[in-house]
Amino acid sequence: MSANYRDIMADGIWRQNTGLVVLLGLCPLLAVSNTVINALGLGLATLLVLVVTNTAVSLSRPMLRPEVRIPAYVLIIASAVTVVELLMRAWTHDLYQTLGIFIPLIVTNCAIIGRAEAFAARNRPLPALADGFAVGLGFTIALLALGAVRELAGYGTLLRDAELLFGPVAAGWQITVAPVDWEFLLAILPPGAFIALGCLVAARNWFDARRQAAADQAKLDMQPATEPS
Repeated sequence: MSANYRDIMADGIWRQNTGLVVLLGLCPLLAVSNTVINALGLGLATLLVLVVTNTAVSLSRPMLRPEVRIPAYVLIIASAVTVVELLMRAWTHDLYQTLGIFIPLIVTNCAIIGRAEAFAARNRPLPALADGFAVGLGFTIALLALGAVRELAGYGTLLRDAELLFGPVAAGWQITVAPVDWEFLLAILPPGAFIALGCLVAARNWFDARRQAAADQAKLDMQPATEPS
């Protein structure tokens, strides 16, 4: 993987993470992330839409006039979302019903049209595909982290209702961490989502600050000591 592709992956997954840094697409991020499975389902759907949209926009950019590019992007995104929605209705119908309106609302996700305009429309198809995958993966990771925190705090479990995404084979995948009757309502409700997201953003910023401080200290340690005059 070239340095350029490494930068694309690092930006999408960590440095410019959609959910934890750029803070786009927060409506579905906060609304459906009360369990890991709900978060994973929406994250994978968004990732697929991003990959298809970025690739299609990059392929079609020589044919699009500047004045019609935004309507064309919306049409491409809506087509990709429709395909994903039909696939979910066919293969994961129960999860589709759980996520509800937030699958069609992927069309309005600012992160998707933002990547189409900022990256896919200015680059070749392969880098555009990689960018869509990286941004979608970063968004999915943010959703999973938020879903795990809220599900642990709210229900005391992980992989609750895994059969909604993986079928009957996943009926016994639930991991119970807290007592069976554990339920913390705040973590399940939207205010709990805001609190959990704030904690995740703070944790990421703290980690980056610690890593930067360690790198700066390492540079100072590598500098030769100057002799006193």
